[in-house]
Amino acid sequence: MVKYQTADLDQTFAALADPTRRAIVARLASGECTVGELSRPFPISAPAVSKHLRLLEGAGLIERRRDGRTQRCRLNAPALDRAVDWITSQRRFWNESLDRLADHLAAQTQEERSS
Repeated sequence: MVKYQTADLDQTFAALADPTRRAIVARLASGECTVGELSRPFPISAPAVSKHLRLLEGAGLIERRRDGRTQRCRLNAPALDRAVDWITSQRRFWNESLDRLADHLAAQTQEERSS
């Protein structure tokens, strides 16, 4: 089970590693839109946008559906929770570790002053 969760997390971070894909996710955070609306601000080809969308979809970050001849995309926000949970746990670990280190160094400094 851990490997599966790690693979999901790896896919999420790999998908978010690209600035174009992050911009697409940010745009979709405002609401559902068409592929054409998503591709408009980028100076890349439609096939390149489609590749980005496939990668985001493969990572579970977006969902696409057909509405007639139009493809609509929406953010799958719960999929971002994997990354948020991991970052939060890392932040907590490092904050606690650094606090313990600071306490240890303060105690050593105080000990040296007392000697």
